[in-house]
Amino acid sequence: MRTFVLKLLRWIERYRYIKFGIVGASGTVVNLVVLYLGHEYIFNTIEANYQKPYFSLALAITLATMNNFTWNRLWTWADRVRQLEAEEAQQPVSLRLLGIEFGQYVTASAFGSGIQYVLTLLLSSSMDYRLANIVAILAASVSNFLANDRWTFKRHKD
Repeated sequence: MRTFVLKLLRWIERYRYIKFGIVGASGTVVNLVVLYLGHEYIFNTIEANYQKPYFSLALAITLATMNNFTWNRLWTWADRVRQLEAEEAQQPVSLRLLGIEFGQYVTASAFGSGIQYVLTLLLSSSMDYRLANIVAILAASVSNFLANDRWTFKRHKD
């Protein structure tokens, strides 16, 4: 069993989109937990009048984006981040570089977040808001990967 797990981990390590998907799954958990807690408890008195999770959804997307940026930077695109830090001759974590990357990540993910937000609200009128959110997350994931792979964590010349 140990050998199988090690082989599986090595295989996953080779495929960036699979790592992106695993990080995205963790972000989905964060998103759904925050969405539920926000809609059912934190913003309950505000959102009960609207019957839609406006504030909860905005908070859920924000926290999931921060989660995903952190793990994508540390794992999915760690090789490119290390290369960029070496090129810039910076300390292991430069606040300037971190700020630039986070700004690019948020900008690159904004389109997908917009798709997720609008699609969740549209679909939540015909299905449970949590299921609507999962469908919307899946729809937005491809554009998020491509934008972040080609811009935020792009390859740098050797």
